[in-house]
Amino acid sequence: MPDRDRDVEGRARNARPRDALGRPLPHGTVGEERAPEGVVREPAVALAEAQALLDAGRPFHAHEVLEDAWKSAPADERQLWRGLAQLAVGLTHAARGNDPGATTLLERGAGNVGPYADRRPHGVDVPGLVIWAQRLAASPAGGRDPVRSAPRLRG
Repeated sequence: MPDRDRDVEGRARNARPRDALGRPLPHGTVGEERAPEGVVREPAVALAEAQALLDAGRPFHAHEVLEDAWKSAPADERQLWRGLAQLAVGLTHAARGNDPGATTLLERGAGNVGPYADRRPHGVDVPGLVIWAQRLAASPAGGRDPVRSAPRLRG
């Protein structure tokens, strides 16, 4: 069995190129540019980058930006950022046709962002995102076109 791709710290990483929905492509093919991992961004920057990726039909890549924000967020906001990343993954699963995975992640993401509805940190449209996630979870096929079904993170 060949050695797995590893980063400089020895952690397993899949270095294969990926398509717009994050599916691995064969080595040597040209894939979508990936968001660099482990980047600490200001919340407004993370939200803007994630929104641009969602608008471009790249929810998997938006999830990577939101996951970085989750990992670097203060403790009282981690659940929000985790939920936002889960919503992007839920849209990714819907676009890939994985309806059970989409439903699970959308419901989980809505549950994680929901407690922030009254605070709306960083202008995140929590109530709108919860409604969007519930509708898409009820009918994941509506997310097959990730550009048309992309949510608005800020309202």
